[in-house]
Amino acid sequence: MNNSPCKVLVVDDERGSADSNVSLLQLWGHEAEAAYSAEDAIAKAASLDPDVVLVDIELPVINGFDLAKELRKSCPEAKFLALTGYTQVDIVRRARRAGFERVLNKPAPAKAIKEAVDAGCAAAPVE
Repeated sequence: MNNSPCKVLVVDDERGSADSNVSLLQLWGHEAEAAYSAEDAIAKAASLDPDVVLVDIELPVINGFDLAKELRKSCPEAKFLALTGYTQVDIVRRARRAGFERVLNKPAPAKAIKEAVDAGCAAAPVE
């Protein structure tokens, strides 16, 4: 089991939310970067090679489900966590079917983000 800090890509078109989550993750010892769009996330994932990707489901242009599918091509080992402002059961089911490890409701409490990211990091392959 890998308990060391890891690389986390936070994808959220709400800049304040993305930046806050990145700041928390860095405070907890992780290497974290924000992407504010799906296109930005695809570009940053190529250089960061994240262990964990925290993705807002409701992104403009390319939604979080389609983005995760695209990112898995370049980051097949990454663990994906969904962020959503929607609480409908079908969104949660769809996220789980799409391979998201966890679904966090926005605004997600810091403790929930820490637990989800730490679990994703622990499951990440050791380099």
